[in-house]
Amino acid sequence: MHNAQRQQAAPIAAPRSVATPTEARQLADELMKVMNELLAIIEQETALVRNGSIREAIKLETPKTDISRRYIAMISLLKISQTYLAQTTPDLLSALRKHHDVFRAMLQVNLTVLATAHAVSEGIVRGVNAEVQKRNVPQTYTAAGRQAQPGRANMTPIVVSRSL
Repeated sequence: MHNAQRQQAAPIAAPRSVATPTEARQLADELMKVMNELLAIIEQETALVRNGSIREAIKLETPKTDISRRYIAMISLLKISQTYLAQTTPDLLSALRKHHDVFRAMLQVNLTVLATAHAVSEGIVRGVNAEVQKRNVPQTYTAAGRQAQPGRANMTPIVVSRSL
């Protein structure tokens, strides 16, 4: 057994609920900041994908992932703190919900653009594949005068490079 396997990982402390109005304000400010950062990256990604700049959009993956992790951590803390926030700062909780609704709507636009780009690219690849297969299949007829259906031996798969 390796040394790394023998060592036990230290338990991760569960986040604790906010306990003061100051902590509640800090949580709200940080959550809004993270949502705004994520929205900025998503809007940039959406614009790049709409313009067909897929390579540039892919470069945003790492910062988007980092900000998404921070967002998830903040949402987890918000869920844990929801009871306290509802009792002590309901207006703050309401403002966070409204901001989050706008955030979700913007995410939906991004997801729609990405799904459309995926569907278009898949359609293009399928079309190219169909054309390649037509060229590779011999044009023959059966004894009944019908066009013969090609067998698997006549099908040539295409290869797509994801590194482009």
